[in-house]
Amino acid sequence: MKPLPLVAAMASFLLVSGLPPAAADPAYLDDRSSPEALVRSLYNAINRKEYARAYAYFSPPPTETLDAYAEGYADTESVEVVTGLASQEGAAGSVYYSLPVAILAQNTNGQDQVFAGCYTLRLADPLVQTTPFTPLHIEEAHLSPADGPPREALPTACGDAPPQEEGNILFEEARKIFATLYGDECRTGADAPEEPQHHVIPFNYAYEEPDTPPHEAHLFRFFCNVGAYNETHAYLMTDGRGQLLPLRFATPELDIRYENDDMEGAVEEMRIIGYTSDDLLLNSEFDPDTLEIISRAKWRGLGDASATGIWLFRSGAFTLVKYEADASYDGEVNPELLVDYYSTP
Repeated sequence: MKPLPLVAAMASFLLVSGLPPAAADPAYLDDRSSPEALVRSLYNAINRKEYARAYAYFSPPPTETLDAYAEGYADTESVEVVTGLASQEGAAGSVYYSLPVAILAQNTNGQDQVFAGCYTLRLADPLVQTTPFTPLHIEEAHLSPADGPPREALPTACGDAPPQEEGNILFEEARKIFATLYGDECRTGADAPEEPQHHVIPFNYAYEEPDTPPHEAHLFRFFCNVGAYNETHAYLMTDGRGQLLPLRFATPELDIRYENDDMEGAVEEMRIIGYTSDDLLLNSEFDPDTLEIISRAKWRGLGDASATGIWLFRSGAFTLVKYEADASYDGEVNPELLVDYYSTP
């Protein structure tokens, strides 16, 4: 069987952020479970133009009126936010948090500007509060214009906290995102049997000049779960602006026809009928030498029926370049090549 061509648009599809397109409102997020979650919720409200919700995250209010607060974002199209590690200090029945924050604000005219600084948040002891209950809230926010992408502009510490190394900050942020996104289906935290893998990948975009200083992508692989013969893994990676986002992988959808409609019989035909986007890969590994993520999915324990996919990192994203499948349950390993872009000029 000859390799089937990919649709041109699908061939370029690799990295999916898990967020809606820029033209659509992001999914509603209202989370006060941590300082980082609250600040993400704040900018979620701003991106959705829900200024009353954003205003309510502060105490005392950031401006005299809601209208004045909303007017401050009149020329803002969207905001991206990255956070560092919050430090905390107890005082008089409250916990105060200091959180490093950097944002990239895009104006309605298409211009970008980076701001960085610190947020101060407060939580009064829930055990001693009465009604009305006061949840975790923002007390102060001090951001100033900064140079470079948000990840580089992010302060290493706020208040009296010791500076944090960028790798540690990213690691903790990756753990929190993974737990939030996959906590219901994956083993997280102390329950995970292994530490996440972390790789730093230098790269340049295809449109940049050869002497352009390289960017850095931080790739994290998290163990998710294990079954009878397959392990599942999830991946997070920083984009060009330093935001940690879940990776999703273009994966062929197969139409397999068996002789006499019996899966134990011979394969009469196997063809690609479309593509799906998977965020969990089976038995996968990243090779830092070849810059490939390889997934080898067993369809049963013998491994005679299986599928192997290879996604290659280039220009800041992972692209599906090879896919083969063995759909026969015959005890033999004889995969058929379905996608092959390694041989494409």
